[in-house]
Amino acid sequence: MRTIIVGTRQSALALTQTGQAVELLKQLAEKHGIACQFEIKKIVTKGDRILDVTLSKVGGKGLFVKEIEQALTDGEIDIAVHSMKDMPFELPEGLVIGAIPEREDPRDALITRGAKSLDDLPQGALVGTSSLRRSSQLQHVRPDLRIESLRGNIDSRLRKLDEENFDAILLAAAGLHRIGWRDRITAYLPPEQCLPAVGQGALCIECRGSDDFVLDLLGKFQHEPTALAVRAERAFLGRLNGGCQVPLGAYASVSAAGGEAEAPELTLTGMVGSPDGAVMLKETASGSDPEALGRLVADKLIAQGAERILNEART
Repeated sequence: MRTIIVGTRQSALALTQTGQAVELLKQLAEKHGIACQFEIKKIVTKGDRILDVTLSKVGGKGLFVKEIEQALTDGEIDIAVHSMKDMPFELPEGLVIGAIPEREDPRDALITRGAKSLDDLPQGALVGTSSLRRSSQLQHVRPDLRIESLRGNIDSRLRKLDEENFDAILLAAAGLHRIGWRDRITAYLPPEQCLPAVGQGALCIECRGSDDFVLDLLGKFQHEPTALAVRAERAFLGRLNGGCQVPLGAYASVSAAGGEAEAPELTLTGMVGSPDGAVMLKETASGSDPEALGRLVADKLIAQGAERILNEART
């Protein structure tokens, strides 16, 4: 009987989605006769410690995963459960993505104090978000809106909406679904209106590439359509050297293959916008190779000046 130590952030959402993943892994282990048990270890990350600065100004990649990955490298934990949108493109040496389970809703969710939709928000409404990607797309559609940085876990952000002077806030729908607060959502923003972050709604189960026992178990947890979509989105991210410090988003959908020998078709839309939303670049392409598709859409945006916009945002 092997004990598998599972590393996670200590927020309510992180613990909830880690607990859900562990329950599914237990069921898979039992089904396939794999003798193991699980323990959860909570780890504090840099992104959890620094809450009074916007994400774009905290600096560095892996704000919510670096300490967890170090524990994985050091052998203190055996697997890590991350939100895929927090994962940098490059992984530390020796670590791999062992599984990408089925994706939750990838959309952004609008939560308001009374308005019924984004269009219904009053002129000059105050909207809270810590994401440059969200604020760029919001201001592109509604340049009259006032955007204010909003950090913290889900419950603290909802509390600030209830108690402070915000008219609305934006959160990932997936987190609200997982934690059981679907009823707080006023409206979903479709990808056509607000492209989600790369990998939003998906989980990343990370492990050591040398741990065959864990790799065998995680291989049974993989959801291939989700993995294909996320691979395309992450290839887009990698080509643009993106992260949570820049206004960049992408979403890939997967259509069923025409026959057993045919590869599924993916359609990927990517965006890069100026922080104030004045410039918004979008491209869409389709293909069966996720990595090639991600790079293709990124290159189309680079040809329109995306790298200049991203460099200006970084500085």
